[in-house]
Amino acid sequence: MPATEKTVRRSLLVASAVLLSTALTAPAALAAPSPATSPPAAPPAHTPVVGGERLGKPGTQVNLAAGVPVLPKELSARSWIVADAETGDVLAAHDAHRPLAPASTLKMLFADTLLPKWPRTTTHRVEPSDLAGVGAGSSMVGVKENETYSVHDLWLGVFLRSGNDAVHVLAAMNGGVDKTVDEMNAHAEELQALDTHAVSPDGYDAPGQVSSAYDLTLIARSGLQKKDFREYCSTVRAQFPGETKKNKKGKRVRESFEIQNTNRLLSGDYDVPVYQGIAGVKNGNTTNAGATFTGVAERDGKVLLVTVMNPKKKESNEVYKETARLFDWGFAAAGKVEPVGELVPPKSVADATAAPGPSASPGQAGGTGAGSQPVASAHTGGGADGMGVALGITGGVLVLLAGGAFLVNRRWPLPDLVRRRPRP
Repeated sequence: MPATEKTVRRSLLVASAVLLSTALTAPAALAAPSPATSPPAAPPAHTPVVGGERLGKPGTQVNLAAGVPVLPKELSARSWIVADAETGDVLAAHDAHRPLAPASTLKMLFADTLLPKWPRTTTHRVEPSDLAGVGAGSSMVGVKENETYSVHDLWLGVFLRSGNDAVHVLAAMNGGVDKTVDEMNAHAEELQALDTHAVSPDGYDAPGQVSSAYDLTLIARSGLQKKDFREYCSTVRAQFPGETKKNKKGKRVRESFEIQNTNRLLSGDYDVPVYQGIAGVKNGNTTNAGATFTGVAERDGKVLLVTVMNPKKKESNEVYKETARLFDWGFAAAGKVEPVGELVPPKSVADATAAPGPSASPGQAGGTGAGSQPVASAHTGGGADGMGVALGITGGVLVLLAGGAFLVNRRWPLPDLVRRRPRP
């Protein structure tokens, strides 16, 4: 039986049991003691694991069966995950919720939080105070004091060169580092990325700053809903403004220089070829975090997300090599392997309620025709592609909305501009 049908049946059974239990116990509830005399409710036995119980278990989680390829043998990462970016199915994972230092992959959360705030044409003259607090040894794109940059320039610096200087300028434009970090943490909670705690906006090592392979994948998936995010994370090279200097004629001119994306699966390197179908997302490397990477790739209509954190092997570009192996496995296993969990929707989507529309046709959210399936319902807001999802199970008079048992058929196709982008 296909996984989706199994999930539908399980969800309907759970829903029916809940409704039946409520109906049977309603009279007793009327005769229950008043709150003042009622005993305190017992605490839950355990906190549910975001995305499914299997993802909270230590070690590798995968459902190997006939026809499912075996996992790559040469995997040394402390944590990794392979997920379908569109359905949200987690195909396999290893210590997916293990809290680890994220390095510059945390910039995905920074970008997903701040990108909607300004049009790309907004300009800002950099003050010396904007660059205060940039950590020693940080990756830099080359932002200069007293020069003016567009928001578009700064985001290119963040995504391509992982420039902490560009991050701090954008944070200054947003009211400062502290305010920005608070907003990042609030956004992580909204995404249900509950393993994540930001201390610095750029991912620079800081006590208590952690994320997980699961969370970074959630964050990347959210970011990919934004057109600008998709464009920046898939850009291989660009021109970045330099300093304003006098030329030989004494005229002041603004120079520019080329920057290249440090994502080696996107730009390639001497020992890592460009990965077929790669379209982002973000890499990182610090002393505490080691190498980290979240990538998205498309092949034969399948879009996968892979996150790899801190390979124990310290060979050159090891994080990209292990990511490529996991992508290869994921594309070979997609449609064959039973998922071990799911990428959950943001809290606001999971909590949303929707009533059946009288004009809804069978097969649409709210439809009541036989064989109706829950479908995605996209919306836009704040200038970015939105992620509205109808959470409904329709069957007779039974409608569950954003309950403990729900189905989400999430479709997040990569845009044509990413699919057709030429690679070097």
